[in-house]
Amino acid sequence: MRILVVEDDQLLGDGITHALTKGGDHADWLTTGEAAWHTLRLEHFDCMILDLGLPGMDGLTLLSKLRQAGHTLPVLILTARDAIEDRIAGLDAGADDYLLKPFDLAELRARLRAIVRRYKGYSDPVLQLGDLDIDTRDQTVTYQGNIVVLTRREYGLLLTLAEHAGKVLSRSRLEDALYGWENEVESNTLEVHIHHLRKKLAPSLIRTVRGVGYMIDRPDR
Repeated sequence: MRILVVEDDQLLGDGITHALTKGGDHADWLTTGEAAWHTLRLEHFDCMILDLGLPGMDGLTLLSKLRQAGHTLPVLILTARDAIEDRIAGLDAGADDYLLKPFDLAELRARLRAIVRRYKGYSDPVLQLGDLDIDTRDQTVTYQGNIVVLTRREYGLLLTLAEHAGKVLSRSRLEDALYGWENEVESNTLEVHIHHLRKKLAPSLIRTVRGVGYMIDRPDR
């Protein structure tokens, strides 16, 4: 997953970002609501972790603006405000879940996986596509009953394609899912990952749509 972290506490924001990336996801971090508002109008993320007590445009205002603009990005509010009124206000503003500080990182990641699954239309943590099974809890992949060992980015690429099975994803969309602002992407990097996945799984699993991008077909097609 590509996750946007919006948190003005330097220590916490840096810690969350590094922990999520180390755990296999990719996280980009911003410290103001204004920066998040402009970024989300230009770039794609799978979900957002949002602090309520931001300077300037606070978290509730940002969330309300996003929902009013029709933005359906899954949002998990992360805050030290424990009053029930604050929780209700956050959920009513359009949040998908709520987690109080201090928190356990494993619970944070589990809640993110859950809201993203619901958003993308599958409730089971194991995503099944024909002979391919992807367990999003521990990031394990099996194909035709055999465990397949993938790198972090190979897994992220496969999951992104599987979650959008039947749809063609552009090169830029796939690169956005794998790399953040601090990473330079070489021109053939995506093709190398695709090649490795085809070799480890099956040559025909990922289809190239020339001039457009890549896709995994739905099993019933």
